[in-house]
Amino acid sequence: MDAIRHTCLKLEVPTNAQPDGRVSIFVKGTWYQHRFDLSITDGLNAWTCHATEDEVRLRAEQWDQEPSDYVGLAERYLGFQQPDSVYDFADVGNGDKRLSWTFNKEGMKLEWRWKCRQASDNKTTTAGILDFLMDANIRLSEEVVRKTQSFEKLKVESEKCLAQSERICEEKVEFETALYAKFLNVLNTKKAKLREYRDQFPKQTTTSSKLKQDDEYSDKTESFDDDSDAEKN
Repeated sequence: MDAIRHTCLKLEVPTNAQPDGRVSIFVKGTWYQHRFDLSITDGLNAWTCHATEDEVRLRAEQWDQEPSDYVGLAERYLGFQQPDSVYDFADVGNGDKRLSWTFNKEGMKLEWRWKCRQASDNKTTTAGILDFLMDANIRLSEEVVRKTQSFEKLKVESEKCLAQSERICEEKVEFETALYAKFLNVLNTKKAKLREYRDQFPKQTTTSSKLKQDDEYSDKTESFDDDSDAEKN
C-alpha cells in the first residue's frame, strides 16, 4: 500500500478585487504515488481538485516524466512555497479557479496549471483544512515539548559529564602532586646519601695516602738497616 502524505501551504496570491491586491489562501494536499487531491480555501469559499491517475499519467507523458516524479514535483511546489516560483489562483468562470505555479527546468521557466472546482460544501471543506492545521499545530507543539525535554535532559547529562570531568582532572592533579612529592622525597634522600658518600671519600683517600706513606717509610728504613749491616761486616 502506497504511503499517503499530507501538506498544507499558505500562499499570498493576486486578487482581482483591487489593483496590486493580494489574498491569502490555504492549499491542503493529499499525495499518493500516482495521484493527488487538493483542497483550497480563502476562509470564505473553498475549491477542490482531484487529479486522477489517468490525468497525472497524461500530464507526465507530456513532460516526459514518470507519474511518481510528476506527483513528487507538484508536492514540492504545493507542499512548501518555493521562492523562485510565481503562484496564481485565477478565476476561470462559474466560480471555478485555476491554480498555477512556475518552475525552472534546464534554464527555461515553465508553468503547471490545474483547474479547481468550487466545493459543494464550503464550510465542510474549510473546516477540514482548519482541523488539519490545528492537528498539525498540536503535533508541532508536542514535538517542541519533546525536543525541549530532550534538550533539558541532554543539558543535565552534559553538566554531569562536565562535573565528572572536572573531578577527574582534580584527582589527576592531586595524584600527580602526591606522586611528585614522593619522587622528590626519594630524590632528596638519594642526594643526602650521595653527599654522605662524597664527604666520606676524602677521609678514605687521606687514610689510604697516610698508610701508603708509612709503608714507603718502612721500606726505606729496612733498606738503611740492610746497608748498615753490610758496612759492619
